Amino acid sequence: MSGIGQCCFNFCKEFKAFALRGNVLDLAIGIIIGTAFTNVVQSLVDDIITPPLGLLLGGVDFVNLTIQMKNFVYKNEPPVVIRYGKFIQTILSLFIVAFALFFVIKGINQLHRIALRKKDTIESNPDNNVTDEVKVLREIRDILYRQTSTSHASNELH
Repeated sequence: MSGIGQCCFNFCKEFKAFALRGNVLDLAIGIIIGTAFTNVVQSLVDDIITPPLGLLLGGVDFVNLTIQMKNFVYKNEPPVVIRYGKFIQTILSLFIVAFALFFVIKGINQLHRIALRKKDTIESNPDNNVTDEVKVLREIRDILYRQTSTSHASNELH
């Protein structure tokens, strides 16, 4: 029995370590925000965009746009209803979400390009991050190198 308890404890410990990693928490937060964003977009389409659009199309209510097909299989049952108006609203929601995601990704890519340019600038000019002490040490090194190279050259001549 203690083997099962130990196994369960290890499983819980591993699951806790997995769940508390940054990526899993980021994913959970992303899903929650995505769900909220989807609800906002759905309300935008259902309550704000499609009513005026329906008014422009002659007073059409998108929710009530349906095709009724006679039920050939079960003749005593009501007809089959295809709600293409709700489908149109869902397609509008998809386009709005895709449009918003496009701009989010475009912004992320722009920030990534700026970070790469900044990194390239720093890497191409290494003296930008060098302290005065390091500059003095480099000068001393260069002076010592010139002195030793000239003394070796004069020793070889004699």
